[in-house]
Amino acid sequence: MAKKRIAVIGAGVSGLTSIKCCLEEGLEPLCFERSDDIGGLWRFQEEPEEGRASIYKSVIINTSKEMMCFSDYPIPDHYPNFMHNSQVLEYFRMYAKEFDLLKYIQFKTTVCSVKKQPDFPTSGQWEVVTESEGKKEVYVFDGVMVCTGHHTYAHLPLESFPGIEKFKGQYFHSRDYKNPDSFTGKRVIIIGIGNSGGDLAVEISHRAKQVFLSTRRGAWVLNRVGDYGYPFDTILSSRFNHLLKKIIGESATNRYLEKKINQRFNHEMFGLKPKHRALSQHPTINDDLPNRIISGFVKVKTNVKEFTETAAIFEDGSREDDIDAVIFATGYSFAFPFLEDSVKVVKNKVSLYKKVFPPNLEKPTLAIIGLIQPLGAIMPISELQGRWATQVFKGLKTLPPQSEMMTEIAKVQEDMAKQWPPTRAAQPWETPPAIEWPGSATAPRLRAPRAPAAMLRVRNIRSWWGAPTTPASSACRTPSSLGTKSLYHGSRIWRTP
Repeated sequence: MAKKRIAVIGAGVSGLTSIKCCLEEGLEPLCFERSDDIGGLWRFQEEPEEGRASIYKSVIINTSKEMMCFSDYPIPDHYPNFMHNSQVLEYFRMYAKEFDLLKYIQFKTTVCSVKKQPDFPTSGQWEVVTESEGKKEVYVFDGVMVCTGHHTYAHLPLESFPGIEKFKGQYFHSRDYKNPDSFTGKRVIIIGIGNSGGDLAVEISHRAKQVFLSTRRGAWVLNRVGDYGYPFDTILSSRFNHLLKKIIGESATNRYLEKKINQRFNHEMFGLKPKHRALSQHPTINDDLPNRIISGFVKVKTNVKEFTETAAIFEDGSREDDIDAVIFATGYSFAFPFLEDSVKVVKNKVSLYKKVFPPNLEKPTLAIIGLIQPLGAIMPISELQGRWATQVFKGLKTLPPQSEMMTEIAKVQEDMAKQWPPTRAAQPWETPPAIEWPGSATAPRLRAPRAPAAMLRVRNIRSWWGAPTTPASSACRTPSSLGTKSLYHGSRIWRTP
């Protein structure tokens, strides 16, 4: 019997792991990548490419290496717990090399269209049209995995800022920011207090005369270093904390977290206290923002009401003159211009069963991988989505009837609307301690709070020999990456920077 052919669109983190998942299930993947290299969002370039995600030079990932690694390929011990974007990309290169994935990728190839074959109700097949160097080709695939992410199209809501068209200074989206060199001695406004807005405010404040950080509703700000020096996400994502939330309830958990967050700095005093609770939106991860605020280099402002030729007037009535530049860190939109109406994007949202499958298809042969904004790392989630999708393609797993899928989607959307304020984030989702996609069984005897991805390989049809020891040993790998000088205290060896 001939292998089923699967189209994988995009060679970023979700695309790479999807290729591997196809190979594990005996499928035949062919990945189309519009650029000339892998990495997607994590491949820095001085000039942003049209249709490709873009990052600034200094980006450090917000999730620790023990939480972001793939399930059967740990990040090297000597890599730092929070990696620079160049190290993240290098890890992806090592992963691709280890599992021989590059030979399945066609670079410099744009997907023009993905359409159902005329006999789709019986065959489930798709016609995929691509273009490379001016030449178009037509393929037929048994399944399609869309791995294009959600950081491609900049959301620049200029209509919400009256007078911006008269502003004589420079203004642009944070997607186009690369480094702070051009802001020396200038007065700069950053609009938005997500991770990018916080990073840019801190970095530019080391060069600029003054930075103003404008926010509509504030944010809870966490730093990467958690209790006792361990990465914050390995602590927050522990089984104990998830169990605690179930026992004491969400309201009490919010009070506990907010008190703990405010012990670092009082968010109300710093002008950052949001209206939403700690668990109702993604936190902003920033190690230096409170230091720059308390030192006066960054001043927190309310939302901009309007611009003049040289000034900004804020909603609280205050005004700042002689503004040289405005950077909009206002997020992203996503779209699937190559897809027909199989997946409809409405207000930056899509309806997908388990965040993966469109529920309205006669055959479940289209999967959206990685279109999710988790409270944590996306890498292991994309991998698990890919594993489940390829098992569905192969017939090892089945989906429920359409009516059941639609009911569950509506229930999830209702629950999310209660917990989360209106947000433009793609598929916001709180990651449970054991990710509950079909096929994610883990060994109940494992209670280690770290390295959750490896636990997905302990007891599964695609188990990995190293999985049982990886969660426990992660507690040793965390301090081992800090340096080479050892301090002896009793029977334990701690590493110091």
